[in-house]
Amino acid sequence: MPAEDNPSAPPELLALAHAYGVDTGYDAGAGPIQVGPRTLIAVLAALGVDASTPDLAAAALDAHRAAQARRLLPPTVVAWQGRRTALDLPAEAEVRLELEQDGGDWELTGDHSHWLPEDLPLGRHTLHVTAGDRTGRAALIVAPARIPEPAHRSWGFLAQLYSVLSEQSWGMGDLADLAELAQWAGAELGAGFLQINPLHAGLPGAPSDPSPYRPSSRRFADPVHLRIEAIPEYTRHDEARDLARRARLLREEVLEHDALIDRDSVWALKRRALELLHTVPRGAGREAAYRAFVRREGEWLERYAVWNALAEVHGAAWHHWPKGLRHPANPQVAAAKAELTDRIEFHRWLAWLVDGQLHAAQRAATDAGMPIGLIHDLAVGVHPDGADAWALQDVLATGISTGAPPDAFNAHGQDWGLPPWRPDALAETGYAPWAELLRAAARHAGAIRIDHVMGLFRLWWVPAGARPTEGTYVRYDAEAMLAVLALEAHRAGTAVIGEDLGTVEPGVRERLAEHGVLGTSVLWFERDWHVGGAVLPPERWRAGCLATLTTHDLPSTAARLTGDHVALRHQLGLLARPLAEEQHAAATEVADWQHELVRTGLLADGAPVTTEALYAYLRTTPARLIGVWLPDTIGDPRPQNLPGTWDQYPNWRLPVADATGTPRTLDAIAAAPGTAAIAAALAPIGPRPRDTPTGAPRRARRCRGPVPWETWTRGTQCAPVRSPRRPR
Repeated sequence: MPAEDNPSAPPELLALAHAYGVDTGYDAGAGPIQVGPRTLIAVLAALGVDASTPDLAAAALDAHRAAQARRLLPPTVVAWQGRRTALDLPAEAEVRLELEQDGGDWELTGDHSHWLPEDLPLGRHTLHVTAGDRTGRAALIVAPARIPEPAHRSWGFLAQLYSVLSEQSWGMGDLADLAELAQWAGAELGAGFLQINPLHAGLPGAPSDPSPYRPSSRRFADPVHLRIEAIPEYTRHDEARDLARRARLLREEVLEHDALIDRDSVWALKRRALELLHTVPRGAGREAAYRAFVRREGEWLERYAVWNALAEVHGAAWHHWPKGLRHPANPQVAAAKAELTDRIEFHRWLAWLVDGQLHAAQRAATDAGMPIGLIHDLAVGVHPDGADAWALQDVLATGISTGAPPDAFNAHGQDWGLPPWRPDALAETGYAPWAELLRAAARHAGAIRIDHVMGLFRLWWVPAGARPTEGTYVRYDAEAMLAVLALEAHRAGTAVIGEDLGTVEPGVRERLAEHGVLGTSVLWFERDWHVGGAVLPPERWRAGCLATLTTHDLPSTAARLTGDHVALRHQLGLLARPLAEEQHAAATEVADWQHELVRTGLLADGAPVTTEALYAYLRTTPARLIGVWLPDTIGDPRPQNLPGTWDQYPNWRLPVADATGTPRTLDAIAAAPGTAAIAAALAPIGPRPRDTPTGAPRRARRCRGPVPWETWTRGTQCAPVRSPRRPR
């Protein structure tokens, strides 16, 4: 059925939409659907194009074609190392290549002016072109053909950090707990990695949004994750130590009195402690390290700190701030900075503390023998009211949010409330904001996970005020997005895992695999749909993936095996079919896997399916990485997040608990029989800890600091910024 009452669009509008990479139709599995003119007009408006009438659409199309004809080069050119790259230029064109850093210029003229050699150095360079009286400039991304993959097959834990409490936590898991979890899993169990939820900075204010996938900033981590006692100045402030004693009550409420994780109360107490510790003078060495961090982070840190300081005064919703403060380049912002110097300094300092504890956690993981260590999760977008949306508003679409079209699982579609990149503006910057985001995500990681990795190819755009069904797909330059990803992963020496679950366009998984991006395979979804949906035998699973039994958005394994996930969704009114049908389908699903486990010799005939047997099955697949959902080790039946709910279910606020729902500490998880049983089922995977190198050799980076703000805002490339070498 059509997405609008009047789905027909004039040919001028359709042609204009195609010119800007806006799809005019889609198929979510129930047949082709035509996108209506109202949606196309709204999406084009977000791209800076007025198509509100047929005449305006025709004029905009003519203007676009004329602008394309005048350009000698697109704003960004991609070259894959080892391959020659053709440039579509006039015969008389002269090309000069300005290398990113300390490499001088290359003149590419004569018969070879239309081809870039295959041996160009990796990096973010600049092409300068002259053809008669016309000149042009373009970003040139030279990327390795493949992203580095893990050197060994390994298994590891998947954990939501806030949910993993120790006897020292302040009411939620923190970065010291992360280090301890990694140290134990690597040294005692031989785990190769630890994948965690996004640690991005959340939107300030109470009540806060507990979802780690709607952050204020993806560029900086949230100080709520700090372990206060690990800050050196802590021992020099008596009142801060008193607050640590009060924090015990928050911890006891969760662990002993079945309370939900109260992020706001935790942050209120930690913030008070941090305000006190900020007054303690730093020693000369600590001060030097802090100043080096500020220099390394540059304008990116400055804008983040300024936004946080302004939010303390005016609230987080920057769209409602005084008009002069709504754009970071306005002179009123500069004046406000002078008045808020102390608060800006406080937020810079918080970012430095978090960076240091993140480094310590990754160091603990690799020192414990993990060949990968931490896998950080990169959310698909940011909160429209947050710091990144303010700082990056010139490259984000206004009046649009990302989501998903209606499909077999959700007939109403989804609206995630996250502003998407503008593909045209991103290209004009040479993809520098995307590169900087990846560089930050990989700084203290052995691998990064990209949520909804299909977004590198296209995203579902929903205009403000429209239903999710009234959106359309907007295309991105996947070649450029992948090249930047490959380059930054190469420089950091990190692997990349793409979350490619759900509706995936044909060819996307193949393109990702071609460049070394690992996929995500969930056991319950691995079916052969060519033969009626039979269980996919292990030898037919793809090797290039992270294989697991569940994720943060899916039922726990314990709930799958008992059918409790159906009962929960029924209780909350989320079932799409009658309860009896859903229960029958769930029981059939478990029976299918019971038969498969018996067939493969992992389960005795007639025996019930166990969590350990399912993880042993994952071991028989060729999957490069196997992820163990940490709550599975003690039989926690509850999902961490239940899509389709808001206040009906305590999403993102549950501590890890046992089968009875009783919260358990990290020490209790480590001692649980189920933990040992799952580890034993996976033990043959990968080298033992003492034989594992502490990380693959990392190549030197050509651009060590963040891309300077002033360079990408005027469309040029990464300048030779010097900053301290990343700690090893």
